[in-house]
Amino acid sequence: MARSRRLRKKLCVDEFQELGFEVQLNYRDGISDAERNAAMDDFLDQAIEANGLGFIGADEYGYVCLGRRGSVTAEQRAQVEAWLKGHRDLSRSVAGELIDVWYPDAPIHQPQ
Repeated sequence: MARSRRLRKKLCVDEFQELGFEVQLNYRDGISDAERNAAMDDFLDQAIEANGLGFIGADEYGYVCLGRRGSVTAEQRAQVEAWLKGHRDLSRSVAGELIDVWYPDAPIHQPQ
C-alpha cells in the first residue's frame, strides 16, 4: 500500500528519513571525575553544538542526530569522529556509521 507524502513525512520514512549515529566515549585510564565532566562539556560544545548537532545519552554512550529536523551528513559525522580521536582525555572512542534515527534496522533510503 502506497503512503501519502504527508504520512511519509510524519513517519520520517522514505525521502523524509532522518540519519544519525551512535557514539561510544572511552576515557583514558586514571581520569578524575572533574576531568571526565570537562571532557563531556568539551564534546558537547566543540563536537556537537559547534556542528549543529544534538546528543542524547550519557557520559559513555549516546546517539548523535541533527539539532533540528533532518539528517546528519557524512561530513558532520567525520568531524565528530576526528574530534573524538583528537581529544586528550579520550581513548578508543567510536563514532558509528550513519543509521536511521527512528528505525535503526531500516536500510538507508537512496534518492531516486
